[in-house]
Amino acid sequence: METTYIVMLTILFALAITDLVVGVSNDAVNFLNSAIGSKAISIKTIMIVASVGVAVGAIFSSGLMEVARKGIFVPGQFYFDEIMIIFLAVMITDVLLLDFFNSLGLPTSTTVSIVFELLGAAVSVACIKLYHIGEGYELLSNYINTSKALEIIIGILLSVVIAFSIGALVQYLSRLVFSFQFEKKVKYVGGVFGGISITAITYFIFIKGMKSISFIPTGIKDYVDNNTLIIILGSFVVWTLFSQLLMSVFKVNILKSIILIGTFALALAFAGNDLVNFIGVPIAAWQSFELWQQAYLSTGILPSEFTMEGLAGAVQTPELLLIMAGGIMVVTLWFSSKARAVVDTGINLARQGDGAERFQPNTLSRVIVRYSVYLANGISIVLPASIKNKIDEKFQKPKELINDRRIDAPAFDTVRASVNLVVASILISIGTNLKLPLSTTYVTFMVAMGTSLADRAWDRESAVYRVAGVINVIGGWFVTAMVAFIAAAIFAAVIWFGGMIAIGLLVLLAVSLILRSAILHNRKVKAEKNKKRFNRNDIITINEITMETSQNISNVIKGINKRYSKVIDHLGYHDLGKLKKDTKKLNVLEDEVDELKDNVFYFIKSLEENSVEASRFYILFLDHIQDIVESIAQITRSSYKHVNNNHKNLKFNQIRDLKSIDRDLQVVFDEIIETFDSHSFENINQIIVQKQALIEKVSELIQKQITRIRTSETSPKNTKLYFGLLLETKDMITSTINLLQLFESYYEDAKREF
Repeated sequence: METTYIVMLTILFALAITDLVVGVSNDAVNFLNSAIGSKAISIKTIMIVASVGVAVGAIFSSGLMEVARKGIFVPGQFYFDEIMIIFLAVMITDVLLLDFFNSLGLPTSTTVSIVFELLGAAVSVACIKLYHIGEGYELLSNYINTSKALEIIIGILLSVVIAFSIGALVQYLSRLVFSFQFEKKVKYVGGVFGGISITAITYFIFIKGMKSISFIPTGIKDYVDNNTLIIILGSFVVWTLFSQLLMSVFKVNILKSIILIGTFALALAFAGNDLVNFIGVPIAAWQSFELWQQAYLSTGILPSEFTMEGLAGAVQTPELLLIMAGGIMVVTLWFSSKARAVVDTGINLARQGDGAERFQPNTLSRVIVRYSVYLANGISIVLPASIKNKIDEKFQKPKELINDRRIDAPAFDTVRASVNLVVASILISIGTNLKLPLSTTYVTFMVAMGTSLADRAWDRESAVYRVAGVINVIGGWFVTAMVAFIAAAIFAAVIWFGGMIAIGLLVLLAVSLILRSAILHNRKVKAEKNKKRFNRNDIITINEITMETSQNISNVIKGINKRYSKVIDHLGYHDLGKLKKDTKKLNVLEDEVDELKDNVFYFIKSLEENSVEASRFYILFLDHIQDIVESIAQITRSSYKHVNNNHKNLKFNQIRDLKSIDRDLQVVFDEIIETFDSHSFENINQIIVQKQALIEKVSELIQKQITRIRTSETSPKNTKLYFGLLLETKDMITSTINLLQLFESYYEDAKREF
């Protein structure tokens, strides 16, 4: 009997290690976004500071089982065997849920996840118990503290609205004080700003980060609670003088100092507070096992007879486990690519500049932006022109910022990064002091969104995409709660009825899904790295244009060559499933071309002053590329539609002729790829001649099909598809010839200029 529960504990602690990894990957966004987005400090320094904060927070955490202490369920109403089912269901759900959100690159709340998982699993087990003993479900309130779930939902809504509003207000006022020319203003008001900011962060560390440290004497904690105002005022005076001294004497950038201190504070608070979300449940399970084992050795009581009143109090975590957990968190912070993906989402939505948008607009985002524009126009009419002009001056960006077209340019400046950290620290401190159930993820993310809005980072060009992104993230938060509840409830029921076999199958499912997620994520990361992206860092020369476009031509032709062959093969076998996959893979090719088109604006702005002709070349180059992709898209989709509608197969002779064209195309396309990969552009004329011969061959096949129609062809649908394929193939070849001729002409002109 003991062996069974030891195995369950082993599984729980293995899941806890996995949960630490996926949890840190998700929550890293809380304390890394502002520092990384501002690029005021090197990534290495940011990671070192954050790592120290995480390590200190983990080691000095009291390790209290917070969610159990708050009474999500009533432990005394459950037996030991039932409580172990609840804990296993919770951990399996938590690992899968957080890993899913990490794969999407979306931040979510580990606190909300664990609370609703505990709630769902406990409700499931309680309902099964009530059914077996023949009691009504109205007694469920004896097992579950339903008011806690409602309190958390209200806390989510309040934290979202308040964090966004306060962040926007403080950033707006800060920008009015500093403007975007803050280097001049910081000399005069930097000391006071540093005093306010560091005081807020200091208070945050004491109230949020250090409050749960077990070795701090109770007397000191009571003194901090009873003398909060004195501590704040004293800190403000000390830190203001200290900030001014740093700036005046040591020439230290006070904004960078605030960012470093704020990053440390949030990392410390994250580890000190949220660590229990990852290892609290396994620790509680271990504590439950020890309580039952002691009773079993003395009385021989069975797991199904031993109630768990002992869990109602605090569950202390051994220091060794805290140190190990802290080490895992730090390692994850440095090496998790999923953590970087989640961080990128927050930075992308808050960035000051434009660029590729990750989220697509939806109806709600369009409505919000449209009426926000109406409101802004109304306020603009009411405001006196003099006041409006003064405000606009404060938000006027310097020319060097406007003209900065680097891909690696900072997403926002140090003023906004400082405000993000300070406001998040203050709000979390207040919420903790008032014992409000808020989430650090929700607060930090919504503060960042509020400050970006107030900083006019969301203009008419990007607002609809950014708002859609925020809506998606917020929607994901509420989905987290629902999915956590439902999944944990289902897993608990499965374990209840399936026993150890069900546990083994669920663990196997969790492992396979996490491995699959990791493999898919690594493929995605590699694909992103392999993408040749337009570099806006330097002025583009004619030689760079040649290299850039030749690589793009090679990549597109490779994709076209592969897609054409696959479609003709799958059409020949009338394979609907593979043709459907072909249509999906086509989207990747279309996205690559769309990305090139998105960069036209930056490309033209980055050209040398005397390279006007290069702009025309690049636009025509994209036009021909677009034509080629549209042809293969029409070929792919019409083939899929034909098979999906269950029309007759193409005749053997038709498939044979198409395969003949495909073989000839492969030869020519391979030569094009070799030419542009090796930059041996003198072969272009020879390829054009081969292409012309291919066009004539396609024309002969068209005439051949006309003859068939007059003699033996009986299917109008086959005729429509076959003519469509031949004509699109002809258009694709023609567009390729036009592209080669355009490139050759440009290359010859470029050589003469050298």
